[in-house]
Amino acid sequence: MNAPEKKAYEALNAYYSDYNEDARFDKRHNSVEYLTTLDFIGRYLAPGDRICEIGAGSGRYSHALARRGHRVDAVELIPRNIALFREKQEPGEDTEIFEGTATDLSRFDDGTFDMTLLLGPMYHLFTEEEQRKALSEAVRITKPGGTVFVSYCMNEGTVVRFGFLGHNILPYLAAGKIDPVSFQCFSDPEDLFVLWRRETIFARTEGLPVTRLHFAGTDMFTNYFREAVDAMSEEEFAAWLAYHRAICEREDLVGLTFHALDILRKEETV
Repeated sequence: MNAPEKKAYEALNAYYSDYNEDARFDKRHNSVEYLTTLDFIGRYLAPGDRICEIGAGSGRYSHALARRGHRVDAVELIPRNIALFREKQEPGEDTEIFEGTATDLSRFDDGTFDMTLLLGPMYHLFTEEEQRKALSEAVRITKPGGTVFVSYCMNEGTVVRFGFLGHNILPYLAAGKIDPVSFQCFSDPEDLFVLWRRETIFARTEGLPVTRLHFAGTDMFTNYFREAVDAMSEEEFAAWLAYHRAICEREDLVGLTFHALDILRKEETV
């Protein structure tokens, strides 16, 4: 591990050693992201499909999918998350977790998995080299015809909610964290999160043997109105979910989501 990688790991380990990623989805406004992601995953899973989750965190997705009858191999970097993952394993659940990184999946052969989930690592990879390596590794271990799901934290949610609504926009601009013309956010490892726009996401997959099936916002406007969403009645929240699902792939809106999901199919070999 070189010096920049060590610095990034130390920042990430400190953050997740004091943060329960699994509990995040227990809040109603965050559950929209989780439910939307599971909905898209369910469209492409067949009985007996084998799954790899890279950057599995404490295993919210891995455990849910294993309990639907799938074999799940998980890879996670942070020791505390690995411990939490193992604590939540149930008897008979076909899961195994390995310590490792998204940029080196050499423990797995080419074309091992029917579905590969990369639902966290692209939040925390700061160089184009690392980003491309993580994507290429996820595609490599996926079977031809299989699917790859990649999550991203998006730029505009931070600019609007944490910048303008949080009255932090002027300090962010003064610190050089946001470009004053394009309003693209800049992140260093100590900032923890890389913030994306769709054009950069699409550029990173150029040259990979994949076809894009969906590009969807997994929470869309929910995080802008999180307090209102958390206060909704069950009937109002059901209507909110229906509205969210109706707009989550609209190209004129999707860039405003806080979290996005890029769904790719690995091309069949000729």
